[in-house]
Amino acid sequence: MSNIATNRKAYRDYEVLESLESGIELKGSEVKSLRAAKINLNDSFARFEGAEIFLYNAHISHYAQASYLNVDADRPRKLLLHKKQLQRINGKLTQKSLTLIPLKIYFNERGFAKVELALCKGKKIYDRREDIKRRETDRQMRRTLRNRQR
Repeated sequence: MSNIATNRKAYRDYEVLESLESGIELKGSEVKSLRAAKINLNDSFARFEGAEIFLYNAHISHYAQASYLNVDADRPRKLLLHKKQLQRINGKLTQKSLTLIPLKIYFNERGFAKVELALCKGKKIYDRREDIKRRETDRQMRRTLRNRQR
């Protein structure tokens, strides 16, 4: 697996409850742009449209050598999942106030582009502050342990 892009903002702003792997429908030179890591996942999300899931706000830059064959960089892209997976996700999204957020895009062993989607719940401001405090205390503890060992 070669990791192309990660959505670091998602881990900061959302609490990840469950993640799953999905295929993505790409057109033309978008695969070449992905191989060159020309993608931005910040502020991207997935939403149901009928019985399918589409990925929005994922910016895949144009491939320079494709000339006039480039497609729109911000177009919605269809995500490829099995019918049972779609039904299960739709049930969870309608029951609870959850959001589908892409965490990362990568190529699997067979060379197919995959998206790791996550069912997320938005964090409140005080939750984010707690995470920052916890990180700082962990960092301080490691620092003191390291100084004691010297």
